[in-house]
Amino acid sequence: MLSCRSPWSNKYHPPLGDALLPSDELRKLEVEANEVFAIYRDQYYEGGISSVYLWEDNNEGFVACFLIKKDGARTAHGRRGYLQEGLWEAIHVIEVGPEDETTRYCLTSTVMLSLTTDKESSGTFNLSGSIRRQMTMDLPLADGHLCNMGKMIEEMEGKLRNSLDQVYFGKTKEMVCTLRPPSEVVMRLPNS
Repeated sequence: MLSCRSPWSNKYHPPLGDALLPSDELRKLEVEANEVFAIYRDQYYEGGISSVYLWEDNNEGFVACFLIKKDGARTAHGRRGYLQEGLWEAIHVIEVGPEDETTRYCLTSTVMLSLTTDKESSGTFNLSGSIRRQMTMDLPLADGHLCNMGKMIEEMEGKLRNSLDQVYFGKTKEMVCTLRPPSEVVMRLPNS
């Protein structure tokens, strides 16, 4: 039977007898991470859903998984009105090494994007894709795990947004303009 642990209650749904739970220290960090990441989500995503899960690994460190799901569909909260359907999902997994003066953080981030517009003036348009990047940093523990992980996620999301903008939106715009030039370009073309 599939059972999932809530990062808010720390209980499995449906209940699981021999369930693995984070240590008290890690659980405290998980609760704080969920509170901080909810603020981050609201500031950067204008809503959506976020969850943070932490668990021990086998190397005297731990793993943190930061998840964001933002629905940009017409009926979604925080909608700006441009999309028929839209979804942004970000997954950030950070392997945190053993604690020392400096700690190694290995971040793997994946963003999945799906957009659909359906306007009479432009027709139906679908764009979907994903991008994955990795980053490793050795950071002083004096700043705290949450601060270190937050800085890495913020930096990585900026890089991912720029990559998506260049790869997906830039190339798509280039192709659309090639296949269907804007009216101001068509008006300047010589008669054939």
